[in-house]
Amino acid sequence: MSYKAELVAVLGQPVAENPTGVMQEAAFAASGLNWRYLNLEVPPEQLANAVTGMRALGFKGFNLTIPHKVAVIPHLDALSMEAQLIGAVNTVRCENGRLIGENTDGKGFLRALRQDAGIDPAGKRVALLGAGGAARAIAAEMLLAGAAGLTVLNRGVERGQSMVEHLKQAASGDIGFIPWEGTFLVPSDADILVNATSVGLYPRGNAMPDISLAAAKQDLLVADVVFNPPVTALLKLARDRALPVLDGLSMLVYQGVIGFELWTGRQAPEVVMKSALRRALGVATA
Repeated sequence: MSYKAELVAVLGQPVAENPTGVMQEAAFAASGLNWRYLNLEVPPEQLANAVTGMRALGFKGFNLTIPHKVAVIPHLDALSMEAQLIGAVNTVRCENGRLIGENTDGKGFLRALRQDAGIDPAGKRVALLGAGGAARAIAAEMLLAGAAGLTVLNRGVERGQSMVEHLKQAASGDIGFIPWEGTFLVPSDADILVNATSVGLYPRGNAMPDISLAAAKQDLLVADVVFNPPVTALLKLARDRALPVLDGLSMLVYQGVIGFELWTGRQAPEVVMKSALRRALGVATA
């Protein structure tokens, strides 16, 4: 019998509130795998050293969260086609000693949109808040799935414009950027609003993106990638207006399912992962 556990982790700052390990370790146990998932706090100036440590310690792979999804790229050996298109990495797998960057964020969000919200983005107009790694992934997948239009809002003008120019080179569709100054009035033709920023993330769970839903259509889907707390201030506002919502837990589960399969080569126990995550965050299971 081997007492050596295989290791995976998440690198980020902050990571204390990240429940991915609960979901992944439940999946490992259900699959009979002696694997462990670690939450590792890594400041930006230590990212290169942390990746070197992953190599030296023989980690099977790792996740990246804020603020490392773009910054990690120079430290990897190769990128998947999706990661190259998106320009960000949230999952790394080790293959014969080489670190391969993948991106499962957008695929996780798309699956959540279709399966949990019952909406296909084809022909829809999307308003996207943020221009970080998660926003890039979601934007790319929405366009590849046939979204009719995508409007990106970001406080940092240079970062937002750069993201939009990158998308225009890789995908077709009506793609635009609006500098986020003051309160953003969600337009009446938007079908899907996605908060892909960290506003509302624990411990600032009462914070909300500076937006107004006054002109929103009655069936606007309001989605938030923030998963802790599961019901953010933005989602509460949307529910108060009787708008359909999609929480960040769905995206987190589905991108985790893809990550599990990339690391282990086995089919993920999806029901186990979803139940474990929702129990950990005090959300009733379906």
